[in-house]
Amino acid sequence: MIVEQLYTNCLSEAAYFITCNGEAAVIDPLRDYQSYIEKANREGVKIKYVFETHFHADFVSGHIDLAAKTGAKIIYGPNAKTEYEIYEAKDGEVFNLGDCEIKVLHTPGHTPESSCYLLINEDKKPYCVFTGDTLFVGDVGRPDLFGAKITKEELAGMLFDSLNNIIKKINDDVIVYPAHGPGSSCGKNLGKETFSTIGEQKKLNYALKITNKADFINQITSGLSNPPAYFPLNAQINKKGYSSLDDVLIKNLNSLSVDSFENEIKKGALILDTRNPEIFENGFIKGSINIGLNGRFAEWVGTLININQPLLIVAEEGKEEESILRLARIGFENIKGFLIGGYITWLNTNKTIDMVLTIDNEEFELDLKHENNIVVIDVRKDTEYNAGHIENAENCVLQNFDADIKNLNFSDNIYIHCQGGYRSMIAASILKRKGFNLIKNIKGGYIEIIKTGIPIKI
Repeated sequence: MIVEQLYTNCLSEAAYFITCNGEAAVIDPLRDYQSYIEKANREGVKIKYVFETHFHADFVSGHIDLAAKTGAKIIYGPNAKTEYEIYEAKDGEVFNLGDCEIKVLHTPGHTPESSCYLLINEDKKPYCVFTGDTLFVGDVGRPDLFGAKITKEELAGMLFDSLNNIIKKINDDVIVYPAHGPGSSCGKNLGKETFSTIGEQKKLNYALKITNKADFINQITSGLSNPPAYFPLNAQINKKGYSSLDDVLIKNLNSLSVDSFENEIKKGALILDTRNPEIFENGFIKGSINIGLNGRFAEWVGTLININQPLLIVAEEGKEEESILRLARIGFENIKGFLIGGYITWLNTNKTIDMVLTIDNEEFELDLKHENNIVVIDVRKDTEYNAGHIENAENCVLQNFDADIKNLNFSDNIYIHCQGGYRSMIAASILKRKGFNLIKNIKGGYIEIIKTGIPIKI
């Protein structure tokens, strides 16, 4: 028996590939299904099952394509109703995988159909449990993402029962394999590790230490930030079904000349530049929004751009398909194409371009002393801002950027920073698109700023 965690950093998502005696199961696969098939072929195993822990909100799962390509059976837990063929398992039902067994544990709370899967090894001993979004390392799943008639308080009550009546009764040495790690918006504050044990979580996870149900509900439902706008849409896609990824790539992977690219702009398409921020700042097509592939690309696209918005891609050469594939992971399929040759092709036509001026922390410190009419914009989350920020800086959280910047004036000298530089370039590109030109981006963000003598408020 072999269990592999296949972790995708930009989505903080963990899929799992389990093999036992020539048979394999995949748990919570990403939409780009081909990697799992290639893995099965390399290892000489047949994919028998695709297990889904719940209807995911933060990505489009690859279960439908993977099942269609391999003949595997899609397994959900109780209360999962879909518009495509699945096997809806009963609580406690056991599935054989070679000489191993996978037992369904219905654990409603994050969503009504949420289920964990207990893997029992060849010696008939519980080895690990795949907890989906029911239990994370250091946290539990949010109860406010279901988006239906059930309130978050009702779901939190279900989660309390699931944790206390099912999860905490699993042996302490059983490994916990969750669906997400640090940075995920599916919990409030996930720990740094991507796996643990039941015993460790009983000792360290705040949610497992709350013994009063009312207190649990209050704590789990308080302090929740707004989820990304695409979350409920992805949950519906996973429930209703979707087009084959093969068809999506054929439709969206269109190479466009400069003239064709311009025509799509005139029709209302938005330019999404997926190059790294330090490349983007030196020159880009006017009106572009920069969300680099080197960061939490899909999550920021889903947060800041409408899923139905027609998009045009400007990417580093060779990164066009990756850009479109990673958009498809979150259900963004209205891609008109990509510019052949990328930004350099546009530059060589002498058409309109734009730039973002980036300065280092020392230049920023000098400007604060000598420039007038400065407005410092901190685009970090309010929790980051409250932990320490530049004196008099305005907290315009990137997740709520349009609302938070409504009082900015075009005459302001705007200085933008985040924690390390990725988010501030996204914000700078948005401001540029809106017509703000007096903008300076601070290289290295808050991490570099605190190395200077600039006053910090805590």
